[in-house]
Amino acid sequence: MSLVWTDHVTGRQGFLVVDRLVRGVASGGLRMRPGCTLAEVAGLARGMTMKEALHYDPESRYVPLGGAKGGIDCDPRAPEAYGLLVRYLRAMRPYVESCWTTGEDLGLSQELVDRAAREAGLVSTVQAVFPLLDDEAAARRRLADAFAVEVDGIGLDALVGGCGVAESVLAALDRASVPYAGTRVAVQGLGTMGGATARFLARAGLAVVAVADVKGTIAHPAGLDVEALLAARDAHGTVDRSVLRPGDRELPDEAWLSAEAEVLVPAAVSYAIDAGVQERITARWIVEAANMPVLPDAEALLAARGVTVLPDVVVNSGTNAWWWWTLFGDIGADADEAFAYTRRSMRALVGLMLDRAEADATTPRAAAHALAGDRLPVIAERFGWYRSG
Repeated sequence: MSLVWTDHVTGRQGFLVVDRLVRGVASGGLRMRPGCTLAEVAGLARGMTMKEALHYDPESRYVPLGGAKGGIDCDPRAPEAYGLLVRYLRAMRPYVESCWTTGEDLGLSQELVDRAAREAGLVSTVQAVFPLLDDEAAARRRLADAFAVEVDGIGLDALVGGCGVAESVLAALDRASVPYAGTRVAVQGLGTMGGATARFLARAGLAVVAVADVKGTIAHPAGLDVEALLAARDAHGTVDRSVLRPGDRELPDEAWLSAEAEVLVPAAVSYAIDAGVQERITARWIVEAANMPVLPDAEALLAARGVTVLPDVVVNSGTNAWWWWTLFGDIGADADEAFAYTRRSMRALVGLMLDRAEADATTPRAAAHALAGDRLPVIAERFGWYRSG
């Protein structure tokens, strides 16, 4: 199902695509960015179907959902953005109430989405899944408690996705017998996902040598002070340059692409790496913390010269999975438990993907799609696409 909505106040458009239902419900976040299109949202919705399928474990309480995605064509910094968000959610209310569970994505924080949802008359942005829960009241308390957990002053919900991305990097390094110390990383985007990824990688001993935000790239060949940069971010992930050290350099926007680093983490926008810019990349791994940052033609060229792309459908799936692990009761509202479960699950999934890629002599993305394709019929047979009754 594809919907195109036009705001009667601003004339801007919003989109909703439901790629697939499982037991009548689909999961996928809501993004806001200038230039967002229906085709983009459709691709993201398909990716969500695969993310859900890849986390299917018949022994867990978490039942994978279908895939969906929402998008609004607007700059989230624009004065009209919040009112537009409220009107979009009011228009999409029948779908949020019945079949689409959503949350933060590019350009929007969970706090902002929740506030707008309340103003739009919604009980919760995930209320469509409530009928699938054994004990709705207990599940909702558990999720609310988890969102109240903070680690070093940062909400657990803002950290768990980056924990999953970082663990994907570490799993790839371990597989290649590459030590963490001395491994250099460049990160595009220092928002929720990029910032948390940089934090976990720096704490694991890797050197974050470049980060990029809307003002450009900040770099240091020996490694940046990640904690200082994170503390100096605004709500959109832009770093206050006054905290830079004497050895830190300010470089142009796309300088992160050609940074002397073994790992690149695009964690900001879709379509960041095309066939034209890929030739500037010297890294050994590209780890997709953002959704769809590497275009297919660029990925083919990268693969031909030995650059491995770890795909978004695996790498950044931790946030989505954490919501459901918590709501369905596989984990409690505890940071240590959440990080341990995320690390274990992501490491196992990355291992399966890379094993399949080797066995099929294909790319990790093709292997991930194949794994999801294997699981979808099993999920359909066990649960069905539509909610009974």
